[in-house]
Amino acid sequence: MGFSRWQQNEKTIFGSETLIRQCFQILTTTLLSLLLPLSFLLVARLTTARYLLDYDSSSTSQPLSTLFSLFLATNPTLLHGLVSVVCFLSLVHGLSKERVMIAPSSEPSEPILRPRLYTAWIILCTLQVLVGVGIEGSIGSGADVFNFGYERGVLSKFLFFVGLHETMLYWSRMVVKPVVDDTVFGSTREERWIERMILAASFSTLWWWRLNDEVVSLVVVAEVKKELLTATNLADFVSWWLYYLTVTIGIVRLIRSFIWVGFVLFSSKPDKIADDSCGNDQKV
Repeated sequence: MGFSRWQQNEKTIFGSETLIRQCFQILTTTLLSLLLPLSFLLVARLTTARYLLDYDSSSTSQPLSTLFSLFLATNPTLLHGLVSVVCFLSLVHGLSKERVMIAPSSEPSEPILRPRLYTAWIILCTLQVLVGVGIEGSIGSGADVFNFGYERGVLSKFLFFVGLHETMLYWSRMVVKPVVDDTVFGSTREERWIERMILAASFSTLWWWRLNDEVVSLVVVAEVKKELLTATNLADFVSWWLYYLTVTIGIVRLIRSFIWVGFVLFSSKPDKIADDSCGNDQKV
């Protein structure tokens, strides 16, 4: 009787510990996955800050903070390059990938390759430092919100929303999840629906809170400079390119979704026709 009770207590403790680890893994994966949308927010603020400093400094309500000014002066090419590479790889992956299957359980899959894991650690830590320093420096600097008088269409915003969400999923699966899974469980874990739902809800909240209003400056600044007949620098071109690259990813995602829906709706008809023909042959 005592041994059976001890076994039951051990199972309860082990189950509680596993649940806590799973909750910690989901929370950590979600927060680190949001680094990519936050990097777009930072790039948008950098683009706005450069425009205000160069062409419209009188419209700033307060001077830029010392930390953000230092971040601007260092010309964060690494941030632009890192975000551009992730977006480009996400587009290539979207054009070539198979449909992702979501497992209902979280059973261990296979060990993560060490070189890939070390690369993911380096990329994750680099982006975390860049975004952390940049966002912290931009808070209260007056470079977060600026009305350019230009609005993007609803369709363009929707495609950008879908593309950024798809890029974030790629970032989460390729970089964030291997690091978190190896740290918490020691092996990679299959993605579950609850993880995608929490990540989508967190991204949507961030979108309506900040991204929806600020990320438009990625493309608007280049258009404003074009109308003013002023030269655009490389950072402005990269911001413009990032915006439309993300829109392209959204278009690819929607096309793949329509193709998948069409396949699901019409794939059963040939089977039904074949069954009917077989039945007719048997009758003859």
